[in-house]
Amino acid sequence: MELVACLSTGKGTWAQVSQLIKQGDWTKIYLITNEFGKENFTKDQKTELIPINDKQEVNEMRDEIITKLRPLIKTPEVAVNITSGTGKEHTALITALLKLGLSIRFYTNTKSGVEEI
Repeated sequence: MELVACLSTGKGTWAQVSQLIKQGDWTKIYLITNEFGKENFTKDQKTELIPINDKQEVNEMRDEIITKLRPLIKTPEVAVNITSGTGKEHTALITALLKLGLSIRFYTNTKSGVEEI
């Protein structure tokens, strides 16, 4: 399954996203991030950083995410994680995925490992 996750603000959230990436069995990982994340997050070969302008209105962010993800996602369903980021970023991401016609399943880290919630 492909993973789409926010990688933005929130103390300690980058570590949680990194752990989710390492522990999950993902075919591809797309991280919606800002310029800071693009410049500072260390990614592996399965991970693609998708920088967006987080200063935009939520509908503009949504449209930017749609434009950038449309050619990349190859499955009708994706795993989603919104541990990191703001409500505005989460809203833009979720609405973009739904407008792309994708089914979404939320995943997180638990004491037992990666789980769908």
